[in-house]
Amino acid sequence: MKKLSERQQRILRYIGDFLEEHGFPPSVRDIQHACDISSTSVVDYNLRIIEREGHIRRSPEISRGIEVLNGRGVRSNTSLVPLLGVIAAGQPIPVLAPEDFSASEPMDTLDIATSMLGGEKEVYALRVRGTSMIDALIDDGDVVLIKPSKEARNGDMVVAWLKRDKEATLKRFYLEGNRVRLQPANSQMPPIYVDAGDVEVQGKVVTVIRNLA
Repeated sequence: MKKLSERQQRILRYIGDFLEEHGFPPSVRDIQHACDISSTSVVDYNLRIIEREGHIRRSPEISRGIEVLNGRGVRSNTSLVPLLGVIAAGQPIPVLAPEDFSASEPMDTLDIATSMLGGEKEVYALRVRGTSMIDALIDDGDVVLIKPSKEARNGDMVVAWLKRDKEATLKRFYLEGNRVRLQPANSQMPPIYVDAGDVEVQGKVVTVIRNLA
Protein backbone atom coordinates (compact mmCIF):
# COMPACT_ATOMS: atom_id res chain seq x y z
CA MET A 1 0.00 0.00 0.00
CA LYS A 2 2.94 2.40 0.58
CA LYS A 3 3.33 3.16 -3.12
CA LEU A 4 -0.36 3.86 -3.69
CA SER A 5 -1.94 7.29 -3.48
CA GLU A 6 -4.93 7.89 -1.22
CA ARG A 7 -7.24 7.64 -4.25
CA GLN A 8 -5.66 4.35 -5.34
CA GLN A 9 -5.99 2.91 -1.85
CA ARG A 10 -9.66 3.92 -1.86
CA ILE A 11 -10.16 2.19 -5.24
CA LEU A 12 -8.47 -0.97 -3.99
CA ARG A 13 -10.57 -1.04 -0.82
CA TYR A 14 -13.73 -0.56 -2.88
CA ILE A 15 -12.84 -3.44 -5.22
CA GLY A 16 -12.27 -5.76 -2.25
CA ASP A 17 -15.48 -4.69 -0.51
CA PHE A 18 -17.46 -5.07 -3.74
CA LEU A 19 -16.09 -8.58 -4.26
CA GLU A 20 -17.02 -9.61 -0.73
CA GLU A 21 -20.55 -8.23 -1.06
CA HIS A 22 -21.44 -9.33 -4.59
CA GLY A 23 -19.15 -12.28 -5.35
CA PHE A 24 -17.79 -10.72 -8.56
CA PRO A 25 -15.64 -7.66 -9.34
CA PRO A 26 -16.96 -4.14 -10.03
CA SER A 27 -16.91 -2.58 -13.48
CA VAL A 28 -14.78 0.45 -14.27
CA ARG A 29 -17.95 2.56 -14.24
CA ASP A 30 -18.89 1.17 -10.81
CA ILE A 31 -15.49 2.31 -9.53
CA GLN A 32 -15.86 5.73 -11.17
CA HIS A 33 -19.20 6.42 -9.46
CA ALA A 34 -18.34 4.93 -6.07
CA CYS A 35 -14.99 6.72 -5.78
CA ASP A 36 -16.22 10.00 -7.28
CA ILE A 37 -13.75 9.97 -10.18
CA SER A 38 -14.23 12.29 -13.16
CA SER A 39 -13.98 9.71 -15.98
CA THR A 40 -13.44 6.04 -16.74
CA SER A 41 -10.07 6.87 -18.30
CA VAL A 42 -8.88 8.20 -14.93
CA VAL A 43 -10.09 4.99 -13.30
CA ASP A 44 -8.18 2.95 -15.89
CA TYR A 45 -5.02 5.00 -15.28
CA ASN A 46 -5.19 4.32 -11.54
CA LEU A 47 -5.99 0.63 -12.05
CA ARG A 48 -2.84 0.28 -14.17
CA ILE A 49 -0.77 1.68 -11.31
CA ILE A 50 -2.48 -0.58 -8.75
CA GLU A 51 -1.79 -3.56 -11.01
CA ARG A 52 1.83 -2.49 -11.56
CA GLU A 53 2.35 -2.42 -7.79
CA GLY A 54 1.12 -6.02 -7.54
CA HIS A 55 -2.20 -5.49 -5.74
CA ILE A 56 -4.55 -6.64 -8.52
CA ARG A 57 -4.50 -8.60 -11.75
CA ARG A 58 -6.64 -7.56 -14.70
CA SER A 59 -8.01 -9.79 -17.47
CA PRO A 60 -9.28 -7.51 -20.27
CA GLU A 61 -10.84 -10.45 -22.13
CA ILE A 62 -13.09 -11.23 -19.14
CA SER A 63 -16.12 -9.19 -18.16
CA ARG A 64 -15.37 -7.36 -14.87
CA GLY A 65 -11.98 -9.10 -14.97
CA ILE A 66 -10.29 -7.76 -11.83
CA GLU A 67 -8.88 -10.04 -9.13
CA VAL A 68 -7.40 -8.83 -5.86
CA LEU A 69 -4.09 -10.39 -4.84
CA ASN A 70 -4.16 -9.61 -1.14
CA GLY A 71 -6.32 -12.57 -0.12
CA ARG A 72 -9.73 -11.19 -1.11
CA GLY A 73 -11.19 -12.40 -4.40
CA VAL A 74 -8.15 -14.32 -5.64
CA ARG A 75 -8.55 -16.52 -8.69
CA SER A 76 -8.53 -19.76 -6.63
CA ASN A 77 -11.91 -18.68 -5.20
CA THR A 78 -13.47 -17.83 -8.54
CA SER A 79 -14.63 -19.79 -11.57
CA LEU A 80 -14.85 -18.84 -15.23
CA VAL A 81 -18.42 -19.25 -16.50
CA PRO A 82 -19.29 -18.95 -20.21
CA LEU A 83 -22.07 -16.52 -21.16
CA LEU A 84 -23.80 -18.43 -23.96
CA GLY A 85 -26.59 -16.11 -25.01
CA VAL A 86 -29.93 -14.53 -24.18
CA ILE A 87 -32.97 -16.13 -22.53
CA ALA A 88 -36.49 -14.69 -22.60
CA ALA A 89 -38.22 -13.80 -19.36
CA GLY A 90 -41.41 -12.97 -21.21
CA GLN A 91 -42.74 -14.56 -24.35
CA PRO A 92 -40.37 -17.23 -25.72
CA ILE A 93 -37.76 -16.09 -28.23
CA PRO A 94 -35.80 -18.15 -30.75
CA VAL A 95 -32.37 -19.22 -29.48
CA LEU A 96 -29.76 -21.79 -30.35
CA ALA A 97 -31.13 -25.31 -30.33
CA PRO A 98 -30.05 -27.26 -27.21
CA GLU A 99 -27.74 -29.53 -29.17
CA ASP A 100 -25.89 -26.48 -30.52
CA PHE A 101 -25.08 -24.90 -27.14
CA SER A 102 -22.11 -27.11 -26.35
CA ALA A 103 -20.53 -26.32 -29.72
CA SER A 104 -21.19 -22.58 -29.64
CA GLU A 105 -18.61 -19.94 -28.84
CA PRO A 106 -19.50 -18.01 -25.68
CA MET A 107 -20.50 -14.36 -26.06
CA ASP A 108 -18.35 -13.57 -23.03
CA THR A 109 -16.71 -15.18 -20.02
CA LEU A 110 -17.67 -14.18 -16.49
CA ASP A 111 -15.36 -14.48 -13.48
CA ILE A 112 -17.75 -15.61 -10.72
CA ALA A 113 -17.09 -16.35 -7.05
CA THR A 114 -17.15 -20.13 -6.67
CA SER A 115 -19.35 -19.75 -3.60
CA MET A 116 -22.15 -18.51 -5.87
CA LEU A 117 -22.24 -21.75 -7.86
CA GLY A 118 -23.79 -23.86 -5.11
CA GLY A 119 -21.17 -26.56 -5.52
CA GLU A 120 -21.99 -27.01 -9.21
CA LYS A 121 -19.10 -27.37 -11.66
CA GLU A 122 -20.84 -27.46 -15.07
CA VAL A 123 -22.58 -24.09 -15.12
CA TYR A 124 -23.26 -21.61 -17.92
CA ALA A 125 -24.74 -18.11 -17.95
CA LEU A 126 -27.57 -16.51 -19.92
CA ARG A 127 -28.55 -12.86 -20.01
CA VAL A 128 -32.22 -12.23 -19.30
CA ARG A 129 -34.44 -10.36 -21.72
CA GLY A 130 -37.83 -9.28 -20.37
CA THR A 131 -39.53 -8.81 -17.02
CA SER A 132 -41.75 -11.86 -16.58
CA MET A 133 -39.67 -13.00 -13.58
CA ILE A 134 -39.47 -9.59 -11.90
CA ASP A 135 -41.28 -10.78 -8.75
CA ALA A 136 -38.52 -13.37 -8.35
CA LEU A 137 -36.02 -10.46 -8.41
CA ILE A 138 -34.89 -11.22 -11.96
CA ASP A 139 -35.00 -8.12 -14.14
CA ASP A 140 -34.24 -7.33 -17.75
CA GLY A 141 -30.46 -7.36 -18.24
CA ASP A 142 -29.68 -9.60 -15.27
CA VAL A 143 -27.65 -12.79 -15.73
CA VAL A 144 -28.80 -16.22 -14.57
CA LEU A 145 -26.38 -19.06 -13.91
CA ILE A 146 -27.78 -22.34 -15.18
CA LYS A 147 -27.05 -25.94 -14.16
CA PRO A 148 -27.68 -28.24 -17.13
CA SER A 149 -30.49 -30.64 -16.28
CA LYS A 150 -33.17 -32.60 -18.13
CA GLU A 151 -35.37 -32.96 -15.05
CA ALA A 152 -37.28 -30.49 -12.89
CA ARG A 153 -39.60 -30.56 -9.93
CA ASN A 154 -42.70 -28.42 -9.68
CA GLY A 155 -41.70 -24.91 -8.73
CA ASP A 156 -38.18 -25.08 -10.14
CA MET A 157 -37.08 -22.11 -12.23
CA VAL A 158 -35.96 -23.59 -15.53
CA VAL A 159 -34.82 -22.93 -19.05
CA ALA A 160 -37.67 -24.54 -20.98
CA TRP A 161 -37.22 -25.45 -24.65
CA LEU A 162 -40.45 -25.52 -26.67
CA LYS A 163 -39.76 -28.15 -29.29
CA ARG A 164 -42.44 -27.28 -31.82
CA ASP A 165 -41.70 -23.55 -31.87
CA LYS A 166 -37.94 -23.96 -31.39
CA GLU A 167 -37.99 -21.27 -28.73
CA ALA A 168 -36.80 -21.04 -25.14
CA THR A 169 -38.10 -19.24 -22.09
CA LEU A 170 -37.23 -18.76 -18.42
CA LYS A 171 -40.15 -19.72 -16.17
CA ARG A 172 -41.17 -21.78 -13.15
CA PHE A 173 -42.05 -25.34 -14.14
CA TYR A 174 -45.27 -27.17 -13.15
CA LEU A 175 -46.30 -30.53 -14.56
CA GLU A 176 -50.10 -30.78 -14.52
CA GLY A 177 -51.26 -34.09 -15.96
CA ASN A 178 -50.56 -34.12 -19.70
CA ARG A 179 -49.58 -30.48 -19.87
CA VAL A 180 -46.91 -28.20 -18.43
CA ARG A 181 -47.59 -24.79 -16.98
CA LEU A 182 -44.70 -22.37 -17.42
CA GLN A 183 -45.44 -19.78 -14.77
CA PRO A 184 -44.05 -16.23 -14.86
CA ALA A 185 -43.25 -14.38 -11.64
CA ASN A 186 -45.13 -11.29 -12.74
CA SER A 187 -48.76 -10.73 -11.77
CA GLN A 188 -49.35 -8.86 -15.04
CA MET A 189 -48.44 -11.83 -17.25
CA PRO A 190 -50.40 -15.07 -17.84
CA PRO A 191 -48.81 -18.53 -17.70
CA ILE A 192 -47.87 -20.47 -20.81
CA TYR A 193 -49.55 -23.88 -21.20
CA VAL A 194 -48.02 -26.51 -23.48
CA ASP A 195 -48.32 -30.25 -23.99
CA ALA A 196 -45.88 -32.12 -21.76
CA GLY A 197 -44.33 -33.79 -24.79
CA ASP A 198 -43.57 -30.42 -26.37
CA VAL A 199 -41.40 -29.17 -23.47
CA GLU A 200 -37.81 -30.08 -22.78
CA VAL A 201 -36.10 -28.83 -19.64
CA GLN A 202 -32.59 -27.67 -20.48
CA GLY A 203 -31.39 -26.44 -17.11
CA LYS A 204 -32.25 -25.04 -13.70
CA VAL A 205 -31.34 -21.66 -12.26
CA VAL A 206 -28.53 -21.79 -9.71
CA THR A 207 -28.32 -18.08 -8.91
CA VAL A 208 -28.93 -14.61 -10.33
CA ILE A 209 -26.39 -11.85 -10.94
CA ARG A 210 -28.04 -8.45 -10.90
CA ASN A 211 -27.29 -6.01 -13.67
CA LEU A 212 -25.40 -3.21 -11.92
CA ALA A 213 -24.63 -1.14 -15.01
